[in-house]
Amino acid sequence: MNTAHEIQVVEFGIGEEVFAVPVGLVREILDHKPPFQVPNGPDYFLGLTDVRGQGVPTVDLRVRLGLPAAEPTLATRILILDIPLADRMLSLGVVIDKVLSVATIETARIESAPDIGVRWKSDYITGVVRNDGGFIVIIDVASIFTAQDVQLLDPMAKVA
Repeated sequence: MNTAHEIQVVEFGIGEEVFAVPVGLVREILDHKPPFQVPNGPDYFLGLTDVRGQGVPTVDLRVRLGLPAAEPTLATRILILDIPLADRMLSLGVVIDKVLSVATIETARIESAPDIGVRWKSDYITGVVRNDGGFIVIIDVASIFTAQDVQLLDPMAKVA
């Protein structure tokens, strides 16, 4: 059971790093399948994924975070996220290397990013949690994408 002092997150891996997003943003988790390619998008934009008849823009989170692209494996998944924007919700598919778990994190364990010197832009990070000698980076998915990115991705959701 969630209390005001806990958050539930979906933990996932990209390379050797562990990230998390609040479970409330995750609509569903899909096995990886190649998205329908749309020309002239940025390098991190993979195309549209059909999710129950809706074309959902799908991005490679590795590439968007500045990591090299990787070939999908059997563990690769697509997180379908519903991201609240100022005036609407943006459905977005995010390709990740693997889902690790759904976990409950005590909010008292969440540290601010700049205090520990992680290598990710602190604008993208809600906080970090120390875990087994490493960190779980809680990302703010809406902050990863600029207003220009959102203008590009949002109309594409209506194409399919």
